[in-house]
This record gives sequence, C-alpha cells and structure tokens, in this order.
Amino acid sequence: MKVCIYGAGAIGGWIGSGLARAGCSVSVVARGATLQALQLHGLRLNQGGKVTAQAVASSAVPADLGVQDVVVLAVKAPSLPEVARHIAPLLGPNTLVLTAMNGVPWWFLQGFGGALAGQRLSSVDPSGELSQAIPAQHIVGCVVHVSCSLDEPGQVHHHFGNKLIIGEPSGEKTARVQQLAALLEKAGFEALVSDQIQKDIWFKLWGNMTVNPISALTGATTDLIMGDELVRGFISGVMLEAKEVGARIGITIDQRPEDRHAVTLKLGAFKTSMLQDVEAGKAVELDALVSAVRELGQLTGVPTPGTDALLGLARLHAKVHGLY
Repeated sequence: MKVCIYGAGAIGGWIGSGLARAGCSVSVVARGATLQALQLHGLRLNQGGKVTAQAVASSAVPADLGVQDVVVLAVKAPSLPEVARHIAPLLGPNTLVLTAMNGVPWWFLQGFGGALAGQRLSSVDPSGELSQAIPAQHIVGCVVHVSCSLDEPGQVHHHFGNKLIIGEPSGEKTARVQQLAALLEKAGFEALVSDQIQKDIWFKLWGNMTVNPISALTGATTDLIMGDELVRGFISGVMLEAKEVGARIGITIDQRPEDRHAVTLKLGAFKTSMLQDVEAGKAVELDALVSAVRELGQLTGVPTPGTDALLGLARLHAKVHGLY
C-alpha cells in the first residue's frame, strides 16, 4: 500500500509513523528543515519517552513520489490552495484522500446537508479550486482525536489519544472505507467508521470554534479561558448559535455548552493549536473554524451575532499580525 503524507506536522507525522510501522510504503511531501530532517533521520516519533524512526521517501515535489493508494492530507486550511496546485501527480483514479484536518472542509456539503447538499462553501473554497483539484469521489473524511506536537522538524511527540473517525461524505459504509479502517487498526490506531462524518466534524468544531480563536486573541490557555465567567458565557452563546445552524442541516447535538466546558476544563493549562500557530507566526485557520459557521448560518437563516463578533475580532487581530 503506497501512502503519501501531505503535511508532515504533528498529526501527519503521527499517522505516517503508524502506517510505516504497519508495512505501508510511506512517502512525505515536505520542505525546508522538515525535508532535511526526514532525509537525515527518517520520520521520528516520541512516545512515552522512547523515540523510534521510520525510513520514508520524501520530496518537496509531489511528482517525484508518483501515484498513491492513499494521500493523508494533514495540512492547516490556509495551506490548501497551494496543495491544490501540486497534488495532481499523487492522484490516480482510485486514490483515497483522507482529510485529517480541523474545521469545516471544502467538501462538507457533498452528499449531505438537505436542501444545501452539493453547494460549495465560499468561505473555505472561494474560487472552487479545491473542489476541482481534489474531486469528491477521492474523499474520505477524518476526525482526529489525539494530542501531538513537534519536538523539532520531523519528530512528533505523542501526548494522549489514539482515535481516528473516518467516513465517506455520502455516509455509505463502502468497502474502501472499511478496508481503510482495517489498515488504520493494523497501524495501531483506534479507527471508527462513522455513519455520517459531517456530524463528527461538526461536533468537534462545536468545541474548538470558540476556544481556538479566543486563545489566539488573548494568548490564554484553556484553563484561563474557561475560568473567566464572562468569556465562558460568551462562548456558550456562540455554541448555541452553531448548535442551531447544525440542527438546520441535520446535525443534532444533544449536549449543552456546559457539558463541553467540563471536558475542556479537564485539559488543564492547554495551549490550543491556533495559539501555537500565532506564537509560531503561522497563518491561522479562521475560515474553516469560524467563517464557515457564519456562512452556514446565512444559508440556513440562523442569526449569528456572537459568531460574527468573534470572527471580526479574531480576523482583525490576525490581519494586524500578518497571519490572515
């Protein structure tokens, strides 16, 4: 099985390391210091204080790596337009593209969404280049429940969690998605096949569409964000807006915001991925996490004043710092 990791950050590196251990022929699209590290040391994983390395092919040029059976797309959303311009040499007629990313993906309304089904979300695919470059028939969605970080380029540190939820955009439990789940299980992951992957995406988004941008704005860890009753109240209001938007497209959330707050509090002094991006001077993925919710609110007729305020403030902050 030929598997290419496109985006060798913490999540892509973690998935690639497991698949290499399972006997897949793993390659990685990488640049700069990450590419150098992969060529010198292989793909390294720090787990429980023990560092292991897997030899992988790597190149900055996807054409060097050829057609793949599976492409794991594990980039941040702002990098997707560049991926769209270069991914073609990796895709054959039967290549699966596993989108292991946060937020609402460009294919969210493919085979889902009731009256909105088939519609392109301009917030995440403004020109349609993603839909064109990575056609829907290649897509298998993935929701990642794990905490990983990078010790250094090419070396992933796994902290906790091991779950990957995967699914076809149509919700069908096809042979190919079952086979992919079996491969991921063989690689040591807890792999679940979803009845409707968009619902799993939305449920994860429901928790991080607020805390991520607030952490980016304030520099605060999750314990401080949840510890401020005014901020927590604002978050609850935004979550209720997103809950109603979800309900209009067929996603029922049977929790209250307070139930999710209790889960977030258990993380302790946790630094969100968006805060890490701000500190590293990287572009923030506001559109996939917040703009898409606002757009879906407009499409479904749900007022989103809290979401609008959060997006406006976070976007302005990011623009001032050259991150949007």
